[in-house]
Amino acid sequence: MTTKADVRLDTTSYWKDSGPLPRYPQLDRDQDADVVVVGAGLTGLTAAYLLSRAGVKVVVLERARCAEIDTGNTTAHLTMVTDERLTDLADAFGRDHARAVWDSGLAAIAQIDAIVRDEQISCGFEWVPGYLYRRIDRAGGNDRGQFEREAALASDLGFDVSLVDDVPLVGGVGIRFEDQARFHPRRYLAGITKAIAANGGRVFEHSAADEFTDKPLAVKSNGCTVHCGYVVLATHTPLVGIANIASATLFQTKLALYTSYVVAGRVAKDRVPDALFWDTADPYHYLRIDPHREYDLAIFGGEDHKTGQAADTSACYDRLTKTLKSIIPDVEVTHRWSGQVVETPDGLPYIGETAENQFAATGFSGNGMTFGSLSGMMAADRVLGRRNPWSELFDTGRTKIRGGLWDYIRENKDYPYYIVRDRFAGSEGRSLRAVKRGEGKILDLDGKRVAAYRDEAGATTLRSAICTHMGCVVEWNEAERSWDCPCHGSRFRPNGEVIAGPAESPLAEPS
Repeated sequence: MTTKADVRLDTTSYWKDSGPLPRYPQLDRDQDADVVVVGAGLTGLTAAYLLSRAGVKVVVLERARCAEIDTGNTTAHLTMVTDERLTDLADAFGRDHARAVWDSGLAAIAQIDAIVRDEQISCGFEWVPGYLYRRIDRAGGNDRGQFEREAALASDLGFDVSLVDDVPLVGGVGIRFEDQARFHPRRYLAGITKAIAANGGRVFEHSAADEFTDKPLAVKSNGCTVHCGYVVLATHTPLVGIANIASATLFQTKLALYTSYVVAGRVAKDRVPDALFWDTADPYHYLRIDPHREYDLAIFGGEDHKTGQAADTSACYDRLTKTLKSIIPDVEVTHRWSGQVVETPDGLPYIGETAENQFAATGFSGNGMTFGSLSGMMAADRVLGRRNPWSELFDTGRTKIRGGLWDYIRENKDYPYYIVRDRFAGSEGRSLRAVKRGEGKILDLDGKRVAAYRDEAGATTLRSAICTHMGCVVEWNEAERSWDCPCHGSRFRPNGEVIAGPAESPLAEPS
């Protein structure tokens, strides 16, 4: 007879339990490729997908199974909000750089959204709000002042955030961040791997990269050789590859590896709001749900420590379970697992070339899903010779990002993300009451971006906020009382008429 004490929790991650991937063959013959991607987690498969879609011949080498190690052991939060507070980023790197860091995360979420729609991937992707709240035990004094500063800076930099007095589920003061997201990472990557194959890419499992040569550039695996023109290292902790061993060793000394723990359990449908939650504890806790038809699965993480430096890891699970039950007493815990995060000295990831024709990415901290996706985007841009707004910011040998002048928006206004950036963040209000006399504002009305102007007599004029040239979101010019396009310089009167091109048509009536 089995007693309750004999029942062991499943230590396989929930994602691996609920999201099988197609199987791919071992590498068993020599290959030629434009790019070899080493590692088939989120970073590597995102890079391979974007490159294969652009017509690049890609070979992916994975030492085990796709999305099995780091991506398979995540909690799959998709958030632009970094472990480093925005005010700390601004103090350390300047306001423009702080905005750039958060922008990069938002761009990654937007990229995931686009891939899900383009490839029609059923992975539970949803845009949801995120909440930062006071630590569970309420120790450490009053956080309201810090929350106010964080929310004010985020709003000033164009992000859609608000201070709330009563955070759902946990209560107390906190910050609500719009436009965060969640998904099932393995179901997402199952769709991506199928798309890579459909695009002509080749994915090989149980094919570890055993040796690299640089003249000619090639990667050896299973006794076979893949000749290529470029290598993307997407292995969480980067391999040396073709880099100088001394520089590679120095690079790896900048990385600190931490283990993070997760427990998951069933809760009644809609018992937990569909949102992301994380607190101000150190190490912090983080919570989200994965919805099912009859119930929701609450996924709760925390208890981080340096890898190899906890004598009793079972106690970490026990403490985490106790904390989760203090929030959701009726949760029925079904899974537990652990993952690993990589920290850097300044809190920013390293994404860029570590040698000529070799790209690597690491140091994602608690933002593995967003920075991993971003790394795939940046690798694809590098291979394709496209400028990327974040290449200097996250460069693996960065030395220039502290201080100095950098017109971040002006220098990157032509990058695709900035053509649609304001559709994802920074709406100035959701009600006409936000528009004062003699003022224009971009509003989010019923999910539509609207350019709203109120004249001195109080009459309002509403037009679409989308520039008729190439689809950017216009901005209000207070001095000239005009709607100006930040991408290509078109200007419109408050009633939408064209003042100056390249736009030729007026702003449209709101649909």
